[in-house]
Amino acid sequence: MILLALILLPALGALGAYAHRAAAYRTVWLVTTATLHLGLAATCWISRPASAFNDWVGLDALGLVMLSLVSVLFFVLATYTVGYLRTENPRGGRAFVSCLLAFLASASLVAVSQHAGLLWVGMESTTLAVAPLIFHKHDRRSLEAVWKYLVISSVGIALALLGTFFLATAQSSGSGTGRPLVLNDLMTNAHRLDADWLKAAFIFLLVGFGTKMGLAPMHTWKPDTYGEAPSPVAALMASALTACAFLGVARVTQVAFAAGIGGFARPLLVGFGLLSLGVAAAFVVSQRDVKRLLAYSSVEHMGLVALGLGLGGVASYGTVLHVVTTGLANALLFLAVGNVVVALGTSTHSEVRGLLTSLPISGGLLLLGLFAVTGSPPFGPFLSTFTILSAATEGHPWITAIAVLLLAIVFAGMARMVLEMVYGEVGPSRRKPRESLWLVGGPLGLAAAVLALGLYLPGALRQALGEAAVLLGGRTP
Repeated sequence: MILLALILLPALGALGAYAHRAAAYRTVWLVTTATLHLGLAATCWISRPASAFNDWVGLDALGLVMLSLVSVLFFVLATYTVGYLRTENPRGGRAFVSCLLAFLASASLVAVSQHAGLLWVGMESTTLAVAPLIFHKHDRRSLEAVWKYLVISSVGIALALLGTFFLATAQSSGSGTGRPLVLNDLMTNAHRLDADWLKAAFIFLLVGFGTKMGLAPMHTWKPDTYGEAPSPVAALMASALTACAFLGVARVTQVAFAAGIGGFARPLLVGFGLLSLGVAAAFVVSQRDVKRLLAYSSVEHMGLVALGLGLGGVASYGTVLHVVTTGLANALLFLAVGNVVVALGTSTHSEVRGLLTSLPISGGLLLLGLFAVTGSPPFGPFLSTFTILSAATEGHPWITAIAVLLLAIVFAGMARMVLEMVYGEVGPSRRKPRESLWLVGGPLGLAAAVLALGLYLPGALRQALGEAAVLLGGRTP
């Protein structure tokens, strides 16, 4: 069964990698498992697997898109990690690769979950899998980042668990509402759910999973965690982990809209979206570390995602596309910055200059990533951002005006730092480090993908995005 294999394969790979003491064997386990997982995900596009385990596990269009994004990103990060482990010795040793594969198993569980309780288990598992990988620098700030991530994420997950209980109560309070917490039955019988309990469930699940997304004001773990974690781990969190958290918010949004409480849910989503955009704009302009800068950029994009969910209509299509395109762009930027850290030993922008001279490939990737992640044409995030904002102009022009202003501030803040790093003068003693193919191959592939998605959307992807938008109460452009 493909759906079960998507979860068990990386779980068994994690055990196999931990059994080997030699780093070379562990990276073989990592790349082999990532390749096989990518192949399994690809087969799901050819023939959508049937639901299993009494519909607790299944793959609709939204889950398929998120699963594919996670699988592609993990494959790129696996190849990058081969080169990274040749130059760096991150905390965890044998457990480093095993934790990465455990995350892939957990993220796959989230993507294929059609049961609210099972989805919660998957989200909690992603938290536990990533946490040991953050404590990299073995100093006070790194330890503080780990504890902040664990404490805030645990509070968010606890709130999501309480929201799941409320959702079950909303279902049990109705009559003939089907199997407990199974998504298909929740959607079919949504009009029978108790509206008050469902509203409480929506609030708690939005705040709980929104904490994992990094929506303001629950975003405070992101700057420290992304700043201190090893670059491939930060890339995984900024792309795949946020995609999983988005899926949690999207699932409860599906149920809320189907139950007819969209008038209650939409203002909350729009409010969190605009607040996240505002917080990102306020803090981007004052950053001194590029990894912390990218953390606030991630807050901005999660805000735009929440805004798109709240607006509905065509914006729902743009929202799912935005998760895909910014996931690729965020991973590209973090891996490019990772190359800078490996070569120069710092991510502080005042100490990094002239990257086009000292690290021409990574510097060029950083420049491309800047324009991609800020929604500049012709990259993919421009298409998704434009879709969301154009939908807002139809009935809420003031939202469009505020969002465009805040996005412009974010662009200016990011461009100032990145352009100084790329084009600044190189010190006279700065040697030119060698750029490993393992470290630049994956980011080059991501750059090509995020550019291609801005120019052309494959028919199968366009159809899946349209189906996902319909699931979220929206429509295709």
